[in-house]
Amino acid sequence: MFTTWAVFLTSAAIIIYAGTKLSQYGDRIAELTGLGRLWIGVLLMAAATSLPELLTTMSASLMQAADLAAGDLFGAGMSNMLTLGLIDLLHRNKRVWQQAAYEHTLVASLAMVLTGLAAFFVLLRADVEHVGVGVGSVVLLILYVLGMRIVFRQEDVKRRQREHEAVVEAAALAADVPVARHAALRRASAGFAVAALALLVGAPFLAGSAKAIAEETGVSATFIGTSLVAITTSMPELVTALAAVRLGAFDLAVGNLFGSNAFNMAAFFFADAAFREGPLLSAVDSAHALTALWSILLMNVGLMGIMYRVEQRYLLIEPDSMVIIVGYFLGLWLLFR
Repeated sequence: MFTTWAVFLTSAAIIIYAGTKLSQYGDRIAELTGLGRLWIGVLLMAAATSLPELLTTMSASLMQAADLAAGDLFGAGMSNMLTLGLIDLLHRNKRVWQQAAYEHTLVASLAMVLTGLAAFFVLLRADVEHVGVGVGSVVLLILYVLGMRIVFRQEDVKRRQREHEAVVEAAALAADVPVARHAALRRASAGFAVAALALLVGAPFLAGSAKAIAEETGVSATFIGTSLVAITTSMPELVTALAAVRLGAFDLAVGNLFGSNAFNMAAFFFADAAFREGPLLSAVDSAHALTALWSILLMNVGLMGIMYRVEQRYLLIEPDSMVIIVGYFLGLWLLFR
């Protein structure tokens, strides 16, 4: 038992550190390429910080631990909303939600639609496959890609405005320090690749040790995946969001969290491809639908907090932040019961 926990904690530490570095290098790449914070948070940072969930889930699927895999992805949605509440609690003077752009409502809506569809396919139990992947996972991936295209088109207008305003500065920078800029981009890309490799190494050990913990303790793989594994693999999102808020990059922090929730639903496609006992969403416990629906409720609270701009703070914390934090632990208790 001690060895199992040692492996779990070691692999978790590797994933947290590598995921954090991956986010830092990804942000640096974004800075060097001149892309906006919201788009970077929603796509690049969300994909980067969600690599632990993706790789851990695929490792669990390869071990045919379907509930552990699904629990990680659904549980990460709840964990990311817990992070959204915590960044408001830990940064009392910055009013994180109210300073985030309204455009996050589009990404949040996409994440809720995808999560709701995933819950629907869990309950539907449709034993239909396409190229070895369940039809539900295929639908989730397609809708994610289409949704990201819509977000990109919305942000493209703002990106063009930023490029127009910075064209003189960019030209001067390109003329003065082209070598230094290219060297910085190479270093950031190399660091990104090394961090991704570390995740590839750590993820299988995390999934294997989590499965062993579930077997040794008698606690269901569904609960272990939703709580222990999901919280661990969501640590890069937490660290990245806290760092972004300290820098005043509110759109990067909020976009990362909602974008990760949307990306995690698309990740079912890759987990399903690694699962060899039929469609993954049809093989998991129906209790995952509870996790998915609870995640949607928490995302709704976060969405309302972003849209509601009235100053209303009690005991140095937004009421909606407290609702999310309490709601997260209530959801875990309901799942455990």
